[in-house]
Amino acid sequence: MSSMPASRTIPALLDEQAARFGDREAFVAGTTRLDYRSFRREVRRTARGLMSLGIGRGDRVAILMGNRIEWPLAFFAAQQLGATVVGLNTWATPREMEFTLAHAEVSCLIAVDRFRRNDYRAMIAAIAPRASLLPKLKHLVWLPTGSDSAPIPASELSWDALLGMGQDIADERLDAAGRATDPDDVAMLLYTSGSTATPKGILLQHGNWIQNAFHIGERQKATQEDRLWLAVSLFWSFGSVNAMPNLFGHGGCTVLQEHFDATEALNLIEREHCTIMYGTPNMVQALVEHPDRPKRDLSSLRSGAMIGTPEQLMGAVHLGATKICNVYGLSETYGNCNVTDADEPLEVRLESVGMPLPGVTQRICHMETGLPLPVGEVGEICVRGPLFTAYYKDEEKTKESFDSDGFFHTGDLGVVDEHGRLFYRGRLKEMVKSGGINIAPIEVEETLMRHPAVRSAYVIGVPDPSLDEILVAFIIPHPGKTVTADELKQFCKSELAAYKVPARFRFATDAELPLTSTGKLQKMKLHTLLDDKPAQ
Repeated sequence: MSSMPASRTIPALLDEQAARFGDREAFVAGTTRLDYRSFRREVRRTARGLMSLGIGRGDRVAILMGNRIEWPLAFFAAQQLGATVVGLNTWATPREMEFTLAHAEVSCLIAVDRFRRNDYRAMIAAIAPRASLLPKLKHLVWLPTGSDSAPIPASELSWDALLGMGQDIADERLDAAGRATDPDDVAMLLYTSGSTATPKGILLQHGNWIQNAFHIGERQKATQEDRLWLAVSLFWSFGSVNAMPNLFGHGGCTVLQEHFDATEALNLIEREHCTIMYGTPNMVQALVEHPDRPKRDLSSLRSGAMIGTPEQLMGAVHLGATKICNVYGLSETYGNCNVTDADEPLEVRLESVGMPLPGVTQRICHMETGLPLPVGEVGEICVRGPLFTAYYKDEEKTKESFDSDGFFHTGDLGVVDEHGRLFYRGRLKEMVKSGGINIAPIEVEETLMRHPAVRSAYVIGVPDPSLDEILVAFIIPHPGKTVTADELKQFCKSELAAYKVPARFRFATDAELPLTSTGKLQKMKLHTLLDDKPAQ
């Protein structure tokens, strides 16, 4: 077990870790390597530049880029000044970007000019004629991404120009700004990728950012010797509220990959001897199936965090992360509120998302009455403990999300066993009522994925005149394997109650699946893959 940092604000944490782990590597990004002492120096250099622009307590500084070293530098620099960081989604459309910048009242945007297929200079320029929508956006700081980057106009700044500013600002002013922060101050404003019409802004505090991530790392047995491979985007809470503060709080090193590419990921893990991985199922699948994997030495991998089915988690195990931790949480819960312990048996870590973290209390509540349910019954997961302070500018939504006992209603379904371990059972809104009986699609999906020919399964309800809804299963077979709808139906009948057996099967490919801009499956849009043909 590591000792938790004494600091409860991010500026104090930066000072503490630089003193504790000064010459140990903190971040690796491309050719840049910064130990804790050097990282602190570069953060303060960045903070001087921001302070010279007038950025201070309560201002909103937005970051728009992949996992470059400038992301954590800008993040910690803004915290040093008491500003709030807004993590911007690199996949956002112009409409989504305009909404977020306006809603968050961003005063300074630090961004790459281009990332993958997006031209952010052009995107912001298109918004500029409607300047009344962004009244507080006064400063644009650009990081060029190539020799063909367009010249930066005099009204805007380059990153290098920012770093050259404020060199006459005394250390005492930076220190005073850092000391003025409080553990309850808002450090981050993150936006959901959203099932709602517009994204929800989630306010997160300094103290919980430090403590909750440290507890996550303790479940992974993280130490100062660990090195994290991080291709999960930092604008997601999984990256910036979970992975990064986890390793930083333990004195470990974060190896940043600007964006996920399986070939480069294998190179990084091998070359940097990464021990911890944070992965999504599609990332892990790409690594497992990569033709170069057998030639790579990934023996350094040990633990990390992942969500997914037992089969998907086994992908991480096959890569070498035999102590991978199954996790559960939302941005509202600082990334994770439940994490399995790395030392628990594999069969436990594959099925359960673990016990609540220290300081977290969980309840499973009846889906209609809201009353607590006993062990073994499926209901809504409700959480009390380290939680977001509010949905920004949405008092009504905030009030709706909490009950009279202070428990946050997650909208997720779960069940706990006699040990208090949580088992995730899907989203509340995905529940299907067929013939008057509630069915959790995830139970049917897990059953289908036990069939040797099925790689992925997604189950939804579609309207039916006699049963209200019937189950439809979307099946992606393993490469080279075939299976028929009748075979799957018989398999389900042997494993499930009759009312849980899908009435229809639709065989699909990964390319057909409807995804959000951040790559998440939109289950509620799967019905668009159906046609008027009889059930298969």
